[in-house]
This record gives sequence, structure tokens and C-alpha cells, in this order.
Amino acid sequence: MSDGATTTDLDVRLEKHRVELTGYCYRMLGSSFEAEDAVQDTMVRAWRSYDKFEGRSSMRSWLYRIATNVCLDMLNAGNRRARPMDLSGPSPLAQAALVPRPDNTWLEPMPDARVLPTVSDPAEAAVAKESVRLAFMAALQQLPPKQRAVLILREVLAWKASEVAELLGTTVASVNSALQRARATLAESDSAEAAAVSDPLDEEQRKLLERYVAAFEGYDMTALTALLHEDAIMTMPPFDLWLRGTGDITGFMTTLGASCAGSRLLPVAVNGLPGFAHYKPDPEEGGFSAWAIQALEISDGRITGFHCFLDTKRWFPLFGLPLHLEAESD
Repeated sequence: MSDGATTTDLDVRLEKHRVELTGYCYRMLGSSFEAEDAVQDTMVRAWRSYDKFEGRSSMRSWLYRIATNVCLDMLNAGNRRARPMDLSGPSPLAQAALVPRPDNTWLEPMPDARVLPTVSDPAEAAVAKESVRLAFMAALQQLPPKQRAVLILREVLAWKASEVAELLGTTVASVNSALQRARATLAESDSAEAAAVSDPLDEEQRKLLERYVAAFEGYDMTALTALLHEDAIMTMPPFDLWLRGTGDITGFMTTLGASCAGSRLLPVAVNGLPGFAHYKPDPEEGGFSAWAIQALEISDGRITGFHCFLDTKRWFPLFGLPLHLEAESD
């Protein structure tokens, strides 16, 4: 190990960058687990090639170069992750059917703590949050991989064009051209327009969430309807079904979703959005079983998006949550 660095020293130095690198790889790949795999691969490659790292750039830049190459290799397969509404139109309630698609179809949820480093600048923190929200993530997925990298490095991480050009082994002109094309694609995207639907939570939004929890746990559809925007969207990956409008959403919840009556919600921070871990009653074992990670989009005092990620055996451990809750004793 060169420069007198011990194995432990290098591990500590690399580990300092894990959260921001995970955020970068997550934006690139749209998958929680692929992002963590990519970062682990980046760390292993860095560790193995540290003797060749001559310090001509910062360790941070060097790690981003490695991570970018890892992600571009992974994206060569051509898979673009999506939300249900990116793939089809809404289903009328009368035709609602739960048809799953493979895991690699879907944009995956991610706990804020795994991708958002602690920063002191509120503006920087706000940009970071907005850039992992589901709508923006979906818009990123529409970009070719290198444009995606350029947009994230320039717009989200505020790198200079010259720094991005050096990282990608290209010219400043090429970087600026890629950024221009990426911005144009996002400007045409419905997803991009929806990217800012949830502002940092203020008092009104906190009260909205409190009313939502009360309405959902009480399974009070009248109260829930009052909290939802009339064009609110509900999605349920891995199923491709999605619903639009309060009537279809509450209709679904009282028919196909009726077993969720009496559920419990625990708050989680997911994709820069307010969210909840949803546990529904377990008639066999008692208590409550993990059912979904919910991510809520909010705009103008109403809930506009209600996204439920149902693969509990994957998501609940990622969020550090148990798969079962005991019933509360009286």
C-alpha cells in the first residue's frame, strides 16, 4: 500500500464517500440494490488499484470516475427502470387486475439515509432531496447513460464542465452538448414537470400527513378522499396496475384492498418524500405483517401521488424495519 497508508486508513477514507456514491449510483441505475452493488464494486476496484492512484485528482473525483464506469457497464444491458404510469395508461376500477412484472422493470424505493449525505447548506440539501424523488428519477431513466451521468454531475452535484469532461475522458464542448440534450429531454417529460410536487415539510404538510395516517388507519374513505387531489395517482409495483382519481383509489381500497382495513403506519423517509411503512392485520399470527413502503407526493395541500412498493421481503430490511409488529396491549 503506497503513501504509508494502512489497510484500515484506506478503508476509513473510502467509507467516508459511501453515502454520496450510493446516491450517485442510485440516480444512474434507478435500483436500490444495484446501486449498493455498484458502490461495493467501486470500493473493491479502488482498494485494489490504490497503488496506481497518483493523487493527480482528489480521491473523491477518482472514486466518481470508477463509479461512473461501473454504472455505465451495468447500463449497457439497456434496461430502463420505470413507474407503472410510464408503461401504460390508468386502469378503470372495473378492470383492475394485479399483474406483476419482473423486479428489474421497476424504479425502486430508497431510504433517504442511504443516499443523502448530511450537508449544512439548506439549498444543497433541497437539491439533493429533489434529485432522488420518484418523478425526477423516472425522468432520468429516459436519458441515455452518458447524458444521465453528465446531468447528475453538473446539475445535482454541481461539478464544473471541465471536471466532468476529465472524468468521462471527453471534451468540455461534448459535456455541454450532452447537458443541453439532457435538459431538452427532461423539459419535454411529464415526469420532470412533477418533480417538485413535495416541498420541504411545513406545518400545513405535517398536519396533512397526520390526517392521512388517521384516515388510513381508520380506513375512513370520506376523510381520505378529502386529502387526495382529484387526479391523485396510486401505484403498486411489482403490479403494473395504476389508478387515477379519488373514486377509483378508494374503490380499490374497499374491494381488492379491503384486507388493509385496520392497518398501522410507521413514518419513513423515502426518496426525499414523506412516507410510511404499512403493516396490515395478520389474521393468522396476530399483530401486523409488513405490506408496503408508501411514498407520498404532495402539492398545494393535497396528496397527488400514493406509491406503494409491495415487495416487503426486499424493502423492509433495506429500511431497517421488522417484518412483523406485535399487537399493542391494552
